[in-house]
Amino acid sequence: MRTLLVAAATCMVAGLLLPGPAWAVPGTAQPGLSDVMGGDQPRLTCAIPPIRLGATASLRSFHRAMARCADRFWSGRFAAAGLPYSPPEVTITTGTDSVCGKITSSGAHYCPEQRTIVVRITKQELRDPFRMNIAHSIAHEWGHHVQELTGVLNAQSALYWPASDKARTLLSHRLEMQAECFAGVFYSATLESIKPGIAWEEWIEAVRQAEESEIHGKPKNLAFWQDRGYRGGATGFCNTWTANKAKVA
Repeated sequence: MRTLLVAAATCMVAGLLLPGPAWAVPGTAQPGLSDVMGGDQPRLTCAIPPIRLGATASLRSFHRAMARCADRFWSGRFAAAGLPYSPPEVTITTGTDSVCGKITSSGAHYCPEQRTIVVRITKQELRDPFRMNIAHSIAHEWGHHVQELTGVLNAQSALYWPASDKARTLLSHRLEMQAECFAGVFYSATLESIKPGIAWEEWIEAVRQAEESEIHGKPKNLAFWQDRGYRGGATGFCNTWTANKAKVA
């Protein structure tokens, strides 16, 4: 039985996303899928609206616009790769109930069984709508959807369940950091449209200084992989599966 929230359990088979040679750690993007899903990304212009302070409807509109932008970007990458693509369902709520069960924490989740992204609008976001942080809810969870479509999340089950607790934690970090890297690849083409209100270097520093999560791993490594995807602009830069443990701890 698979977990309902990707944030709860993760793993995969190295090289699954690419035909041909297994990915290598930092260097250049590998041939195969990474070539057609990345490289020199043309800028993608998306209409992302402003967020009005304290307005739930405004946040919903922002998330919907981010979802349309992510859909355009990844559908184009999959089409170039000759791969089938379908967008996830996107549910935006202020409550705790969702199609994948009770949401016990704030933020966004990806539900692989339902292929659904659930975004929970929080009181904190209404009080302080930090645009880039809110945009990241869609960007990161869409990265998990890419993992689902390419078979990564199916492969993860085969590795996760027989693994020790320590191994499971590391596998969780590898999955989450790859989703961060995929978000960076998406930003490489769309950041100008998002109008983040913060310089990229400042954003990455903010990620680096965030609180550590047992599921996601060290903030400095999350920052490394997101920045790597952004600067590389290709999925081939996102192989967290053969990376040294120090880069995914």
